Amino acid sequence: MLKPIPALKDNYIWVYGRENCPVIVVDITEIDRLLPFLRENKFGVEAVLLTHKHDDHVGGVAAFKRYFPDVPVYGPQECADKGATHIINEGEIVTAHYRIRVIPTGGHTPQHVSYVTDGHLFCGDTLFSAGCGRVFTGNYAQMYDSVQRLKNLPDETLVCPAHEYTLSNLAFAESVLDDKSAVKNQQVFVARLRAQNRPSLPTTLALEKQINPFLIAENPAQFEAWRKAKDQF
Repeated sequence: MLKPIPALKDNYIWVYGRENCPVIVVDITEIDRLLPFLRENKFGVEAVLLTHKHDDHVGGVAAFKRYFPDVPVYGPQECADKGATHIINEGEIVTAHYRIRVIPTGGHTPQHVSYVTDGHLFCGDTLFSAGCGRVFTGNYAQMYDSVQRLKNLPDETLVCPAHEYTLSNLAFAESVLDDKSAVKNQQVFVARLRAQNRPSLPTTLALEKQINPFLIAENPAQFEAWRKAKDQF
């Protein structure tokens, strides 16, 4: 089971679970829709994963913990004062039902992390469909290296970003990529989904390698130039 729960303007809270197992919740923005979803489906929660410290990813953690006080909350050091009870910056998390790889993906924030379990990548604000996160640290080389780590995952990996930015990202991708065919096809597909108020996510790493400029960038200089151009797009 994989469910993106809309939150705020364009955030997604991701809920993932194996059959007949408690679920994992990623980046709790708020609990207004999350709590009813968990209750209606009678889901227990095995763990909460936080990718980074920004309020639109951790703003609902305190409220969540009032209802689920015993659920461990994993996150990087920068989330220590945002509700994380278990600090993890890389390596592996092993719970009763899940093995979760923790990948350092700093750049959007200094200690941003991404998580992989059962072929699902929860990448917060590092990688989006057809885009990547803003580099608030100013360290474009770090962000480039982070994206390269994600690029090295298997092509069949399901990519689960934290924001619905796909259409605007595709418009930028069309403006910079030489081969626009895959981008144009995806624009048509995503436009139909969004017209029905359906999420464009998850995506696959194989598809992203065709439509995402920041996975296609050949070197850190090109990556930085495109990221700065996207900021002005």
